[in-house]
Amino acid sequence: MTAASAPQHLVIATRASRLALWQARHVQSRLQALYPGCRVELLEMTTRGDQILDRTLSKVGGKGLFVKELETALLDGRADLAVHSLKDVPVDLTQPFALSTILERADPCDALVSNEAASLDELAAGAVVGTSSLRREAQLRARYPHLVIKPLRGNLDTRLSKLDRGDYAAIVLAAAGLRRLDLAARIRAVLPAELSLPAAGQGALGIEILAGRTELRDWLAPLACAETTACALAERAVSRVLGGSCQVPLAAYAIQKNGALSLRALVAEPDGSRILRAHAEGGSEAAEALGAAVAQDLLGQGADAILARLSDPAAS
Repeated sequence: MTAASAPQHLVIATRASRLALWQARHVQSRLQALYPGCRVELLEMTTRGDQILDRTLSKVGGKGLFVKELETALLDGRADLAVHSLKDVPVDLTQPFALSTILERADPCDALVSNEAASLDELAAGAVVGTSSLRREAQLRARYPHLVIKPLRGNLDTRLSKLDRGDYAAIVLAAAGLRRLDLAARIRAVLPAELSLPAAGQGALGIEILAGRTELRDWLAPLACAETTACALAERAVSRVLGGSCQVPLAAYAIQKNGALSLRALVAEPDGSRILRAHAEGGSEAAEALGAAVAQDLLGQGADAILARLSDPAAS
């Protein structure tokens, strides 16, 4: 790339939380290394998802609340790109927005943080476990019906402070966020996928741009990880076919194995009383088709009835 065709100035829109800023600065440093002559700035923003802390995401509009204000900055030209935790990016992005780049994934698993126990098995009956996710809640309820699962909102530091003041015996968070903020020492146990199947895209960073910015897509291309992208596309296809949202306990997790993708997914009742699971393998070049096939398997098992009821509160 010639100096004339390289970017000269880029602005990254980001949430103002400590973890979001780490993610944006990570992309900033990668871009500055790629394009030493480019000035890369951050535009820090507070989203509606950051402001509403007294209700669960499933009741106030879902994870899309974390991206809307950043998308406005893309539209009005204040920012060129937005950096997100990929699991927070809606799977139904439409014009004029596009998910241009998926970076290499960090640890995709969930982690147990507790001042009382080194594992979920050690928690006494009635112990309160906090989580922000219906996906985690359903899986925990199914495996540990004797524990009390309660909602936990706020940024990572807020959640840890609620644990430390005794509101919860344990909390479950994404391992990647703890590691990125040098808080790995707080992790008492990493929950295997067999116990807590991750959310689609968990552990990966995604970059959103305006779809028409083809030159920007080209500049960002060197940041993309082909393996993570294939896995994430398969996972997100499951969510897209099933209409996944924060109102639905839905998980999808893919790994590359022997040159192929191995994809697992589940749909559950929020109370964990019923969990439908599906698995398939296929080529990385057909990642989205693999995800769609796994989603159809879940629908064939009866996931459509769970999804219909959860998406229509009047039917509950």
